[in-house]
Amino acid sequence: MLKIINVAGTRPNFIKIAPLVNEISKHPEIRQILVHTGQHYDEEMSKFFFDDLQIPKPDINLGVGSASDATQTAKIMLEFEKILLKEKPDLVVVVGDVNSTLAASLAAAKCKVKVAHVEAGLRSFDRNMPEELNRIITDHIADFLFTTEESANKNLINEGIGKDSIFFVGNAMIDSLLSHKEKSKQSKILPKLKLEKNNYAVLTLHRPSNVDNKESLGHVLDILNEIQKKIKIAFPVHPRTLKNINNFKLNDKLKSQKNLIITEPLGYLDFLNLISNSKFVLTDSGGIQEETTVLGVPCITMRNNTERPVTVTQGTNVLVSTDKTKIIETSNKLIKGVNFKPKIPQFWDGKASKRIVEIILKNFNGVK
Repeated sequence: MLKIINVAGTRPNFIKIAPLVNEISKHPEIRQILVHTGQHYDEEMSKFFFDDLQIPKPDINLGVGSASDATQTAKIMLEFEKILLKEKPDLVVVVGDVNSTLAASLAAAKCKVKVAHVEAGLRSFDRNMPEELNRIITDHIADFLFTTEESANKNLINEGIGKDSIFFVGNAMIDSLLSHKEKSKQSKILPKLKLEKNNYAVLTLHRPSNVDNKESLGHVLDILNEIQKKIKIAFPVHPRTLKNINNFKLNDKLKSQKNLIITEPLGYLDFLNLISNSKFVLTDSGGIQEETTVLGVPCITMRNNTERPVTVTQGTNVLVSTDKTKIIETSNKLIKGVNFKPKIPQFWDGKASKRIVEIILKNFNGVK
């Protein structure tokens, strides 16, 4: 029997791992173990995601909690090594680009366990982003590199990774979106927040470059102040962003914005419903650039770069950096109504997880 350990540590990880867990469960010849590193330590939030995504509670929770990048990575490695030595898996599957992804990959490689990286090859080419380092190192450790778009294939080949290790399978995050889209329509989040369909924007904000510096965070809040004068903005606040707003004493900037609707982080189905019915999304997230592309919702990305260029070339994503003039001008155009005609990228069809499991089984044929 093939034994696989799936590793997740953050809310976006859960979205990516869920369809894979569900697909593996169809195969009695595979035994899987789900490990939650506890990198996102909001347990109530985690429960929302497990329930919404219909995946079993983790078999193991490492409970590492919040810390600096280096400390968190080290803690996960120490605890995950114990799991590897006890369980002796054939394969460790990691997703995305967070500290849990890197730490689990490193620990597995040290224990001579094969690694599969789901969402491999994405590059922002900005090494100031901690996620970029996590991506690069994980990809050069991994034995199986499952990619979501053609640019990722090219990046890996350019870095000297052999073609035999690269598998273009599509996007597991979109598997989750497509399988839960209909159910998300039952959400009552719009009346709860007193919002009307296609008459509000959504904001997510969590990147260190935007929220870990008082001047940068204040700058973004000033931009929002201009936009909210013309349209309501729903803002599910990331815990770290809220903490920094309090630490930097920027609460008054929020309270003065009457059309900025602050809410706690939302469950997956509520959030999917919220962005699906919005006029546009303002974000610094990676995954939301992909989700809005498939949903056909305009996305304004407040970053200098994106590791997901297909969302710009084929999707609804517009890169604006944190340039106040660009953000406000783009928002005004979208408020007035601009038609986007996005294409759905290749293999973003809800079947990525099926392809991944088929490839794993083919390569581990005969494992007892």
